[in-house]
This record gives sequence, structure tokens and C-alpha cells, in this order.
Amino acid sequence: MMDFSHIINAFLNFGLIGVMFIALAEKFTPIFPSYVMFMLLGMAVSDGLTLVMTILATATGSLAGSIIWYGIGRALGGPLVEDAVARFGKYVFFSTQTYQRLANAYRRNHFWVTLIGQTIPVVRIYLALPAGVFCIQPMTFTVAAGIGVLLWNGPFLTLGYLLRTSSQDPFHVGLWVPVALLCTEIAVVLGCRLYRTIAWR
Repeated sequence: MMDFSHIINAFLNFGLIGVMFIALAEKFTPIFPSYVMFMLLGMAVSDGLTLVMTILATATGSLAGSIIWYGIGRALGGPLVEDAVARFGKYVFFSTQTYQRLANAYRRNHFWVTLIGQTIPVVRIYLALPAGVFCIQPMTFTVAAGIGVLLWNGPFLTLGYLLRTSSQDPFHVGLWVPVALLCTEIAVVLGCRLYRTIAWR
């Protein structure tokens, strides 16, 4: 944790450009939990205005990473992407089964799958790959991914900012935030299904 803090501090020397690059790199290196990284970034923020700028900078970097994945998927196409996932996916926590689930999800709803997927660990990194394969409308993808990125980055950065003067461990505190987000998403999905069931009767 301490070594990673030093890496973050090194990039912070480049200001918002460094922050943007950290968020971009996170989309290609799923080794360190992103929620911990964003909380550490939030702890390095000095005031409210800088927090807002940091949220926007990380959102720009994260969205750029998603767009790159989208472009890779669109350029390579389904067969090549599936072959690459089968060969190398295991090294980056991305199995063939996960790819197929994401691909199947995109057959139902492009906008909401993209948005919600950006708030699910690991899925948020590779979700754009099948989106590119299926040639999801670029504007739909960009808007949905942008909203999802803000919903993921913002709370962790803010939480880190609020905890910057405390002795709380960002790793342990951060574990509960994705759990809360996941429970909220499940509740929303179940609520929508219940509403549709009642409406159709």
C-alpha cells in the first residue's frame, strides 16, 4: 500500500494530467483495486474545488480507457477478440465465460448495460470490448460510460477526501463501498422488474 502511495504521489507532481493518466492506466492494469486507488487519490486532495477537478480528470482518463477498449473491439471483431480472450484473458482476470456473459448482456440493453457495468469491479475494465465488437452506437456508449465512470470514481474520491485526516485504512473502508453499490444496483433492477410485472397485469 505504501509503495503504491509513492507511485500516486509521483504522478500527482504532474497535476491533473498525472491524475488523468493514473485513471487511464487503471483501465489496462487490473492488478490493484481501483476503489483503493481512487480513495488514495482523494486523500491527496487539499480542498473541495480540487476534488471536483480531480473527479473530472479521473473521469476523463477512465472514459478514454473505455473508448480505447471499444476501439480495439470494433477494429478486431468478434472472432479475433474471442481468440485473444481465450489465450490471454486468464492473465488479466478476464475469462471466456465472463466475456460471453458481457456479450450476451449487450444483446438486451446497450445503454444500461454500459452504465451499470462501469460500477462493477473488473467488468468495468473490459465491458467496452464486447461493446466495440457489437458496434454499439458510439454516442450511446460514450454517454452511458461517462455517467457510469462518474458514479464509480466520484464516491471513492470523495470518501478518500473525507477520510484524509483520519487514520482509516482505505483498503478496508473501500471494501464496503462496492458492496453498497452492488446492493443498490440489485435493488434497482429488482424494483424495475417488479414495477414491470405489476404494470403488465
